[in-house]
Amino acid sequence: MALPQPGPPQPPEPSPRSRQRPQVREGGGGTAERGREPSGAGAARTQRRRRGRPAKPRPEAAGTGAGGGVPGLRIPQSPGSHPQEPPPTGSAELPVRQLRVLLTPLPVGDRRLLPQQRLPSAHGGAAPGKRRCRERSPRKAALGSGSGPDGSGWDEESDGSDAGDTPMVSLSAYERKRLKNITENAKFFAALKLHEEYLNCVTLECSHCCRAKPKKAEDETVLRRSMRLQRVDPTGIPVPEPPAQPEAEEAVRWGRVGHRRGIKPVLMKLVILVIADLNSMVLSEDSIKKVVKYRVCSIAIHPSESIILVAAGDKGGQIGLWNSCGAEGSQTFTAHNGQISCMQFSPFNPAHLLSVSSESLRCADVTRAVFDEVNNVSLSSFDFLDDNASTAIVGCWEGDVSVVDRRTPGTSPELSANIGFIRTRTVHVHPVNKQYFLAAGSTDVCVYDVRCLTAKQNEPVSSLKGHTKSVASAYFSPVTGSRVVTVCADNNLRDVLSSLFSWFLLCSHNNNTGRWLSRFRAIWDPKQEHCFVVGSMARPRQIEVFQDTGQLLHSFSNLDCLGSVCSINIVHPSRNILVGGNSSGRLHVFKE
Repeated sequence: MALPQPGPPQPPEPSPRSRQRPQVREGGGGTAERGREPSGAGAARTQRRRRGRPAKPRPEAAGTGAGGGVPGLRIPQSPGSHPQEPPPTGSAELPVRQLRVLLTPLPVGDRRLLPQQRLPSAHGGAAPGKRRCRERSPRKAALGSGSGPDGSGWDEESDGSDAGDTPMVSLSAYERKRLKNITENAKFFAALKLHEEYLNCVTLECSHCCRAKPKKAEDETVLRRSMRLQRVDPTGIPVPEPPAQPEAEEAVRWGRVGHRRGIKPVLMKLVILVIADLNSMVLSEDSIKKVVKYRVCSIAIHPSESIILVAAGDKGGQIGLWNSCGAEGSQTFTAHNGQISCMQFSPFNPAHLLSVSSESLRCADVTRAVFDEVNNVSLSSFDFLDDNASTAIVGCWEGDVSVVDRRTPGTSPELSANIGFIRTRTVHVHPVNKQYFLAAGSTDVCVYDVRCLTAKQNEPVSSLKGHTKSVASAYFSPVTGSRVVTVCADNNLRDVLSSLFSWFLLCSHNNNTGRWLSRFRAIWDPKQEHCFVVGSMARPRQIEVFQDTGQLLHSFSNLDCLGSVCSINIVHPSRNILVGGNSSGRLHVFKE
């Protein structure tokens, strides 16, 4: 059997997968497609051809096709593509074009620097919308435009906010107006000289506190007291009862008859002096000023005798300060967001003005125009429990009362007590016994002991019955606190003897102020307790002064200057001055 002769070896038949791979094409200016590289003798021949053949320059073409592209621009390959082969050794390098940008700085004289705004960083910085303005140092102002280290006028520490040589260029119109208002307010408060009044009060308090106390006698002689003085009857005969007090007799006579049958001679002389003082108080055109924008809801007068400083609170939350003796005018501050129903100057520091609205109790330092929040509940009125004005009793519109201590940090009250009222309009502390306070609500007027207050179920010490409609106000008499005057919507004024709340004097008075006027409040004259002041609906418009007997003593009126109802009134504690406020925000000052 003949065997086949061996011949030259045949190349293996390519597989279907190898047929699909593209072969390497030589020549052309584009990027060669890659296939399987030849191996063995074929690879050696290919290398020899490439070394002996001169390299052809690649033509430049626009676009992204084969051989195209921008000269000198390297296009990054995608992650799935094969990297290009480096050019073979000995071939000419491709020309690379470079683009140079020359930045020429502008001269210093042509720069126009605008105020820049700092953006808040991630860890702090200025608040959005606010600018930080840096004043130029004296060295920079002296050197001027050539203060930089290279003489170019650029300051390395500057952030661009120093625009020009004028320091006000970097401030907006709002900021310039704000600085102007601050300067005017500082001048106004400096002219009031309230700081001197405070120092005088502190010096007076220290002089009273530091006075020498009397020494007690060590060996006191024991005095003998007779059995008569000790009210002891050795024979068994009962001692007769002491006669009734005059005030109790007068109270009984008020309850039976409804008015006094006679006036004592001493009281008559006092009434004559009071009427003479009231007749000397007049109203002029210079004593009328619009202080707040809306209707007046509360008034406070400064206790100083050298100036007449009046504070008024309106329905919109504004507080207006007016010095009627000076030419500075008035200053208005928006201290609250609601109606300011009560205001008082601190008896310990006259520079502090405390005000109450439906949202909070705030203390204002009128010398610095700073308002600090003391309590943040819905409040209607307040009064101080001690002479240093550190604690106060506060009435709430929901009917509760709270005890507030200004020395305690925070705005929470020390105690909140439910006294059973639907609504508490006014609270007033007894002028002698500070532990008692008077609360007036819807139809209730009661006296409570602050030492016995609890969170729930508080019983009054005494209560006044007989009001058929809502009570607008109730206040103790200023000297002894033996009387209480109330204003009720049933068109009556009640002068009550506080020791016997069952007996009171009725005085008919029109109290229907309506919707657009503040409700009347009857206030006592702080200098004596035999007369009180209340607004009037009578025409011509007037402010009425009543005696504690119910008799009308005087009416303040002026046909030329007073043409509106003054619902809220106040009397100066040491001078013959009366201030009334109407529903348009005006104050009327009656003075000697």
